[in-house]
Amino acid sequence: MLTGVMRAVALLLTGAFVIAASCLTGDAAEVVATPDVCGGEHPVDPAGGRYTCTFGDEFDGTGFDMSKWMAQDTSFSGMTSGNKDCYRDSTDVISVSDGAAHISARRTDAPFTCRSPLGDFTSQSIVGTVATRTHFAQTYGRFEFRARFPDATVPGVHSALWLYPADNTYGPWPASGEIDVAEWFSNTPTKVYPSAHYTGEVPFQSSGFDCNVATPHDFHTYAVDWTPSSMYFFVDDKLCWQHSWSAQSPLPGSGPFDQPFYLVLTQVFGAETNAVSAATPGVATTDVDWVRVFRWDGDEAVGSSMHLVNPKLGSALSLGSGAK
Repeated sequence: MLTGVMRAVALLLTGAFVIAASCLTGDAAEVVATPDVCGGEHPVDPAGGRYTCTFGDEFDGTGFDMSKWMAQDTSFSGMTSGNKDCYRDSTDVISVSDGAAHISARRTDAPFTCRSPLGDFTSQSIVGTVATRTHFAQTYGRFEFRARFPDATVPGVHSALWLYPADNTYGPWPASGEIDVAEWFSNTPTKVYPSAHYTGEVPFQSSGFDCNVATPHDFHTYAVDWTPSSMYFFVDDKLCWQHSWSAQSPLPGSGPFDQPFYLVLTQVFGAETNAVSAATPGVATTDVDWVRVFRWDGDEAVGSSMHLVNPKLGSALSLGSGAK
């Protein structure tokens, strides 16, 4: 997410992104993606060849494939947002139909008690997030989302297509990093904001402000090429921002961005400079046509890794500590 005055949701909790065991499926098993999972012609890799597909979802079914995705739920995690939204594992806010995933935020007619293991609180909105945590994570490569953001042009709506570390190898947020491929705020509706968050980042230099999208309510492809030294962010295959970082001692040279990160799709209401008002729509939905992840075979020379797992777990699973 953006830092400074544009940052819509502050870090509220540590180790709080948790989902219910009902979202998990089956016994431990390795999941192997096949090239056709990514559909169509694969992007060109740095050597002039084609990337190899490692993960994809076309959302062609009638619900989320829970061998790939997990849902956020405040009643298990305690997670909320800057607007005190209540995350729900419910088709009211996360669903699949007509060849797309739909991640929604909904304001309720009256305040209600949002249950939380960290203490119940009053909310007037339910929101959705799904992630590939425990099912897929990858270090380096190309990550693509084809999506359209809500049809809103007044403040109060916040959407994000992002990546989060599978493990807090270097410590809690932001020490282990976060990559925002495309973050969208309805108070600046014709811009998307890519970001890289980590210890030692320079505010307003670790987010891109030149990724203009005249029609964010139409489908566009948002992507990042992630290497051991730099990230390159694209809208419809046009480079709009790149970022290089320097590891803070005692991290290794590419740290913290040398570990597997998983994919996250989020829709919430806004806060701070993008706060909800009476004019904010009561329902806001980000539609995701597909997500695709690729790796370059040449990445092996620089330590690329891919994790595709489906473990059998207990009653709850930590998904991270970044709050959106």
